[in-house]
Amino acid sequence: MRLDVLSIFPEYLDPLRHALLGRAIEKDILSVGVHDLRQWASDVHRSVDDSPYGGGPGMVMKPEVWGPALDDVADGTGPAARAEDLASANPHLLRPQHDDSDTETQAEEDSDLPLLIVPTPAGKPFTQADAQSWAKEHHIVFACGRYEGIDQRVVEDAAQRYRVREVSIGDYVLIGGEVAVLVIAEAIVRLIPGVLGNRRSHEEDSFSDGLLEGPSYTKPRVWRELEVPPVLLSGNHAIVERWRRDQALLRTQAVRPELLAGVELTPQDQSVLDRG
Repeated sequence: MRLDVLSIFPEYLDPLRHALLGRAIEKDILSVGVHDLRQWASDVHRSVDDSPYGGGPGMVMKPEVWGPALDDVADGTGPAARAEDLASANPHLLRPQHDDSDTETQAEEDSDLPLLIVPTPAGKPFTQADAQSWAKEHHIVFACGRYEGIDQRVVEDAAQRYRVREVSIGDYVLIGGEVAVLVIAEAIVRLIPGVLGNRRSHEEDSFSDGLLEGPSYTKPRVWRELEVPPVLLSGNHAIVERWRRDQALLRTQAVRPELLAGVELTPQDQSVLDRG
């Protein structure tokens, strides 16, 4: 997969080369290009924003900067062609790797056009289903807005060269799109085959089956007089899996009950919820 990010604060995207994403870069599963939007600014001050038509507070990011930037990233031309890809922050290749013999085949893309993701509070909520779908993409471009956002004509024009998605990571407003890009990129990249050592690590995530994930435990068996649930020590995998399903159901009922409307419940599931 190829990720390109356009931002006026490219250093903000340094986390994209750390941890699992860094390892994905080393394994040639992922390449990442981070581009300073101001390279496409034409005036002496390298300005990227101007006052909004119709008045109002704040500034709006200019289309004559964003348009050429997105053109170059889509075509691999101009400053985008000269940018160096991010290198991994830490050496991971000498560390022991978990073998995941259960391989997956990536689905073909619906289109040859790259996917353009524009984080915005006005966008469609980003979900685990989006992450699962976008993990099959070959080229994703992120446009990091700031101030009052990007001139809407940029989004409309970009549809000629991209499949455009305006997305929100929550019902709140951030200073800029960079943090949202880090969230979305990590959610996507961890689902690419070969990035996580064990496929089950993401198959059992919260939201993967419509439920929140239940609690997890590790050694020691007793910590500060709190014990690991005995069922997890039973060695009976069927009982353990049922317990985990029950805990996921009960946690979802307590924290996000609206999610249950989209879950196919068995009679045993319903009995657990009725008792909970």
